[in-house]
Amino acid sequence: MYIKRTRGWEIPERLATPESTYFDRRQILAAGGVGLASSAFPFVARAADTDPTADLYPAPRNSRYTINRPVTPESINTTYNNFYEFGTQRNISAAAEALPTRPWEVKIDGMVEEEITTDIDTLIRRMPLEERLYRHRCVEAWSITVPWTGFPVSELVKFARPLGDAQYLRMETFMMPDVATGQKQVWYPWPYVEGVTMAEANNELAFLVTGAYGKPVAKSMGAPLRIHLPWKYGFKSIKSIVRFTFTDERPITFWEELGPSEYGFWANVNPDVAHPRWSQATERDLATNERIPTELYNGYGEFVADLYAGMDDQRLYM
Repeated sequence: MYIKRTRGWEIPERLATPESTYFDRRQILAAGGVGLASSAFPFVARAADTDPTADLYPAPRNSRYTINRPVTPESINTTYNNFYEFGTQRNISAAAEALPTRPWEVKIDGMVEEEITTDIDTLIRRMPLEERLYRHRCVEAWSITVPWTGFPVSELVKFARPLGDAQYLRMETFMMPDVATGQKQVWYPWPYVEGVTMAEANNELAFLVTGAYGKPVAKSMGAPLRIHLPWKYGFKSIKSIVRFTFTDERPITFWEELGPSEYGFWANVNPDVAHPRWSQATERDLATNERIPTELYNGYGEFVADLYAGMDDQRLYM
């Protein structure tokens, strides 16, 4: 008798939004429904309409990566998130619209065969885009689910051709204080910096995001290029990236520099390791406002646990 055993990240097809629904939505917009979409999500629609890569969406969905609850509505995910460049409040979607995402250059430097500077559209068009359903767990103990579009970080690594001695990938966001007024706050160590090990960068889950909900990613969610690391707390998933540096020195990240007693380099999700000011045992699902149990590595342990074998001396979970 055949018995199908589901993994922690799998979800019945009836709970995920059908692919046909996304394609139908795109057809409605193309046929003249843009006005309706713009009235419901004015900032999101405007960002998508002006993106030169909009013709690449929606991308095919990779069914290997999915979720165990329905997709969080777009209206929530585009209007409630952390983007400290535009303010410390969660509702920064209007302020983020000031960010000019074209022209946008991405620099790749450090321990590479040759430094590269490329415009974002050229980079996106040379990469294999796909859609993945991922969970997202904020260190503040709330969570969402998102249909991201993008490409594996490993594809960027191949493109960059790092030297064998490179041990870390350092990522840096833009610096535009006249546009992103949060960057005028001198007590923050701008620009925002994050980093991962080369092993983490090459893990199949590590994903560079260019879109969401079947179209280019909204500015409030980190346009035109962000990373998503679903097994780590959300602050590791840096937004609006302009620079990738391959290095043999572990980067000091934005929140690690700001609050080393509360935020470390690794920041893997663990329900048993509390934040100094609150428990991580449960999380609030923004779609339902319900408290649900937090899972180790946000439920992605089978993909990433081996990355941390023998590292008991490290502060892996905050």
